[in-house]
Amino acid sequence: MKRLVSLLSLFLLGASMNTVMASNIVDSLKTSSMQEVYDFLKKCGHYFIATVDGDQPRVRPFGTAVIFENKLYIQTGKKKNVSKQMKANPKIEICALDLAAGKWLRIAATVVEDNRREAKQYVLDQYPDLKSMYSADDDNTQVLYLKNVTATFSSFGGEPKEVKF
Repeated sequence: MKRLVSLLSLFLLGASMNTVMASNIVDSLKTSSMQEVYDFLKKCGHYFIATVDGDQPRVRPFGTAVIFENKLYIQTGKKKNVSKQMKANPKIEICALDLAAGKWLRIAATVVEDNRREAKQYVLDQYPDLKSMYSADDDNTQVLYLKNVTATFSSFGGEPKEVKF
């Protein structure tokens, strides 16, 4: 009986370790996918974000992209229409183009506002030029992270590559 209990304990320990290892692998894949998307956005410098305003799509350029606490963040001002549109409908699309490489990236995601001061400050620290317009302590600065991300890398000559995080 003791041997059976020992074997069962070892089996459960192994299963638990496999679950942890599988979880770590999934987290690692999500992190590397996020890093790949972030690197592309940073290389392009600017991208376009699409929101919905009633039944009308709205598109405008953005330039912020930051990884903070294993989440991909963007930044805007709460007084802007884009902020109001994302609040009404948090589903967005982003498109970035690396014209020299003939590649582009499309991202479908849901934005989630993060009102914490440390998140705002971190984003602003990565973009010091924004500090002339925004502060982590004002009522206007808004940082949002992307969740339920499906990112599709495309090119003129290759098959699209899709990543999710």
